[in-house]
Amino acid sequence: MSENTPSLHHVVFAIAPERHDSVAEMFTSLGFTLAPAELPELGLRINLDWEHGIELISPLPGATAAVAASVADFLDTKGDGIYTVVVQVPDAEAAEAVTGRYGADIRFRQKMQGDGTHLEEIDLSVFDLPITLLDTNIP
Repeated sequence: MSENTPSLHHVVFAIAPERHDSVAEMFTSLGFTLAPAELPELGLRINLDWEHGIELISPLPGATAAVAASVADFLDTKGDGIYTVVVQVPDAEAAEAVTGRYGADIRFRQKMQGDGTHLEEIDLSVFDLPITLLDTNIP
């Protein structure tokens, strides 16, 4: 597939903190290789297997970051479930312009680059669909 072709990248599940270990264990038992991490700047605990298309996220206890608050609100109102579907695009800003024509509401954005790599994420809701636009050269 060309790097200019959009594709489904991975699905992000929001998991209540008290169930995070059990859910990670279940997916690991199914054969996923989940790398654990904490992202204090976002207030999140994650387990990620990009190669196989899955990410688990939970807010860190006491976290006040906007992303952690959004995940906590999701868990409070909907319970565990699909938080967003990540779509890899060749140009996040161009993709944002497209979704904007359809009334997208931006929930979160981040942009990082260095050492020859870049990553831009735009987390949004459009037509009540939770989508994250991902532009990265990180495999």
